[in-house]
Amino acid sequence: MGSPRLTLCTGVLAVCALTPPVYAVDAGGAGISVSPSSPAPGTDVALRVTGCSAKAGTAASRAFVADVRLAGADGTLTGNSRVRASAEPGSYDVKVTCAGAVTTARITVVSPSPSPSKPQPASHPAASPVAPVHAGGGGTAHFATVDVREAGPGTGQAVTGLVLVAAAAGAVAVLSARRSRGTD
Repeated sequence: MGSPRLTLCTGVLAVCALTPPVYAVDAGGAGISVSPSSPAPGTDVALRVTGCSAKAGTAASRAFVADVRLAGADGTLTGNSRVRASAEPGSYDVKVTCAGAVTTARITVVSPSPSPSKPQPASHPAASPVAPVHAGGGGTAHFATVDVREAGPGTGQAVTGLVLVAAAAGAVAVLSARRSRGTD
C-alpha cells in the first residue's frame, strides 16, 4: 500500500524542514549559514549565502582547505568546502565576498570525537592522496585494449542460436496444428 514509505518520507522531510541552520547576519543584510555549524577537522561543510544580488561569490577562512566558490541565483549562493584536518579547535572567521560587499561570519571548529573502535596513533599523520586515482571505464576497460569490430559471435553461439530458432519454429507449428484441429 505504500503507507510505511510515505510515513518515513514525511518524517524525514519534517526533520529536515525543522532543523535550523546557524546564521550570521551583518549590517549589509546578507546571511551566511554553515552546515554543520560546529564541524570537526576534516569535515565537509556546506555554505549558503542569502541576500546577495550577484550570481557568484567567494568565501574564505583559515579553517577551510581552500577558498569556496559560491554560485547560484535569485539572491542565494551555495558552495562546499572541507575543514582542514590540521585545524585547531576554536572560532574562525568566514569572509564572504559577493557583489563587491564583504560579509563576515564565524564558525567554531570542535575537537574530533575519539573513536573507541579505531584509535589513531599520534605519531602518524593522516593519509593524504599524492596522485590522481585511475578511475573510470568500469566494465568497459577491457574494450579499450580489444578491437571489438573484429569480435563477433563464435561458431558455438551461432549454432546455439540456430537450434533455439528451430525449436521456437517447431513449437509454433505444433501449437498452430493443435488449434486448427480443435476448432473444426
